Amino acid sequence: MRAIAELERDLARRRAEGLERERRIVESPQGARIRVGERTLLAFASNDYLGLANAPALIAAARDAALRWGVGAGASHLIVGHAAAHAALEDELAAFVAPCAGARALTFSSGYLANLAILTALASRRDAIFADRLNHACLTDGALLSRASFIRYRHADPAHVEHALAASDARQKLIVTDAVFSMDGDIAPLPDLLRLADAHDAWLVVDDAHGFGVLGAGRGTLAHFGIESERIVYMGTLGKAAGVAGAFVAAHPSVIETLVQSARSYIYTTAAPPLLAETVRAALAAIRDGAERRARLTELIAAFRQASGEWPWNLLPSATPIQPIVIGDVPTTCAVADALLARGIFVPAIRPPTVPAGTARLRVSLSAAHSPADVETLVAALRETAKGRA
Repeated sequence: MRAIAELERDLARRRAEGLERERRIVESPQGARIRVGERTLLAFASNDYLGLANAPALIAAARDAALRWGVGAGASHLIVGHAAAHAALEDELAAFVAPCAGARALTFSSGYLANLAILTALASRRDAIFADRLNHACLTDGALLSRASFIRYRHADPAHVEHALAASDARQKLIVTDAVFSMDGDIAPLPDLLRLADAHDAWLVVDDAHGFGVLGAGRGTLAHFGIESERIVYMGTLGKAAGVAGAFVAAHPSVIETLVQSARSYIYTTAAPPLLAETVRAALAAIRDGAERRARLTELIAAFRQASGEWPWNLLPSATPIQPIVIGDVPTTCAVADALLARGIFVPAIRPPTVPAGTARLRVSLSAAHSPADVETLVAALRETAKGRA
């Protein structure tokens, strides 16, 4: 069959270029160490930044919630799938993140669905979306699905945003950005972007997938900068630092009600199980009281960065748990990742098209579940691997 033959040629080409993706079967809970097949690996790959994914308090909350609510929501939120657990979680999230006075929140099954909801509900053909060039793929997909004009600006460059906004005569304008960039670990200049949103009567859509729970005493990147506004539409995920699953949008009540009434990725999907909502409520309590976890994480980040001169590759500037080591070409990056794996350390090799050509990298993800000795082990392995390739 010709169609299958074409698919097989494309897959073979991807394999030959070292761009084939692979699923590893993990046979243990998430943690500093995971079991893959017969091996236990020291892992620096998870987004479980606070080490909550296997926390006893969350496991107990999930168990108790399953006994109360069962394991499925049964329907969409707008039919009979919206449980009291969802409503309570939304109230708590809105009050915790507080992007503006009187904000409401809306929960989703994933950050991807949440971002599709925001952009397709708030923008259409007569509008314009101004997006950071390094935004996550789901923001790009949401912008394309909205059918609005799609203008990409230079990474973290407010001057470029300002020029693009001034040149636009769109009805509605949306500035859209990751808060913490998932492959670089740097933080968007949100105060500058909010200033531009005010000046040009635009929305500021903030994807804080990697900042919620970590920055701003856990409240996220808005709190980190001390900003709030009715113009901000905030998306946070619940499967990274919160350790569970799902996502939420927090914004002015009129924005949230618009999503309820018109966002297709909210209306036409089954609600996440109530047991997950109850588990996230336990995670939110752990985040509120998580100063010790965040302090430990900050210490690990500092220790890792202090050692970065011990290898020849480029460690990008990042004060977040995402510590990218840019190596450059795909074969060398994969070889370094394989060398670490041979030492029992798993650090994922990130390749194009996830990152631009020529910037393949190791994406080191640190967690409060790691110990200082774990970081020392990684640093020593990177040093020895670099010497072996010199």
